[in-house]
Amino acid sequence: MGPDRPRSDMPAAKRFKHKKPLTVFLIVTTMVYTVQRQLPDRPALTPPPYRHPPYLCPQADPGTEKVPLVDVNGKHTLLISAYLDRRKTIREVRIIAVALRSEQAAYRCHLCCQGQRHNTTGNAYVHKDHFGFDYGTMDIFCLLPAECPDPSHVAVSVVGAPAEKELRYLEVQNREPISDDFPHDFTICISTMFDFSNVLQLIQSMEMLRLLGVTKVVVYKTSCNAHTQKVLDYYESTGFMDVIAWPLSSRLNVSRGWQPADSPGQLHYFGQIAALNDCMYRYMYLSRYIGLHDIDEIIIPQKVDSWKDLMPLLEQAHGVDRGYMFENFVFPTSISWAPPTQASHLGKGWPQVEGVNILHHLYYEPLDTQSFHNFKILVNPRAVRITSVHGLLDSAHGCEQVPNNVARMYHTRDPITTGLKPEELTFDGHLLDYRDRLVPAVNAVLEKSELL
Repeated sequence: MGPDRPRSDMPAAKRFKHKKPLTVFLIVTTMVYTVQRQLPDRPALTPPPYRHPPYLCPQADPGTEKVPLVDVNGKHTLLISAYLDRRKTIREVRIIAVALRSEQAAYRCHLCCQGQRHNTTGNAYVHKDHFGFDYGTMDIFCLLPAECPDPSHVAVSVVGAPAEKELRYLEVQNREPISDDFPHDFTICISTMFDFSNVLQLIQSMEMLRLLGVTKVVVYKTSCNAHTQKVLDYYESTGFMDVIAWPLSSRLNVSRGWQPADSPGQLHYFGQIAALNDCMYRYMYLSRYIGLHDIDEIIIPQKVDSWKDLMPLLEQAHGVDRGYMFENFVFPTSISWAPPTQASHLGKGWPQVEGVNILHHLYYEPLDTQSFHNFKILVNPRAVRITSVHGLLDSAHGCEQVPNNVARMYHTRDPITTGLKPEELTFDGHLLDYRDRLVPAVNAVLEKSELL
């Protein structure tokens, strides 16, 4: 039988009624002192400051897509990109989007500055060049509050919508200090590439642009064949080209033409207007000049050899803060200037490559002075606020039309005017002046991209 111990059924008050309070106090004090001596010295812990959750910016997902296409909950609006614009006295974030034009919405911008969220009004403007399609390119302007002068991310909601906790943020670009030291003198924005397979003309155009002084080409790509992808991969690997995946066709019924009557859809020509405006802002501080034209178009000077020599002449005549328009000359692929047996020196092995050989098509169609014959532009992007396909909609000083004897656009494509006889076209062999440099450059790309 063990030692005597208090019965478990005895009330606690009775079990300890004989213990003296001083004895209990001394025992507890000794135990606490012993434990404290065994613990290492460490600084006191302070709780983190409390921040009210609704005003915190969630961690923005950087992702890998350059064009993420962010939905605005409750509206038919897709956000494409966001840029800090400080060229005016009022600083703002400009968000490029596409939206259903008939839908009215009041937007709210949610700006992130150092983890804190600041709300401001978003003013929407739909570009007038929508060509009658239901959707159009839209800018959402977010004015910057004094407490958020340099936002890192921005989200958009509809005023009155309850789901602000589900906001998805875009990175705000062009936050770096403005400098006149541009990485590139000339950048070309090409939009949009879809179902593309004209491999030979693609390479010829890229190498002609390089001869003219271009050091960066940006392609907004929806789809292409395997051989084209090889060429794009090669140019990207050299740093000459940036390929931006353009996914609007996965979200909207895009048109393949420029008018609904010719090509039905919800949005003009794969979202070309949105792509051109995005490119203008994306490279605004990376390039001294930006050219907007297609792969089958090349602006070629008539009196000098390159754009580097051309631009000082244009700036001296018209000024620097403006755009320059170059008239479209169509060189139809239905007419060749020499039979294949006489043109073999224009590229060894080129007949094996899919696509058009621009050196074979040197006759241009008559200019139709009674109707619209389009232009393409070369601009100082920092003077541009809104651009379209054939000119500027909002800029500092507009566009100047460059005389055809100074520079013109060579557009090698299917004929615009059908039924023309060879004698009705005009020969222009200026492209052959670049032949001795162009042919070996094209051959080198064909070999490096493993197409020969």
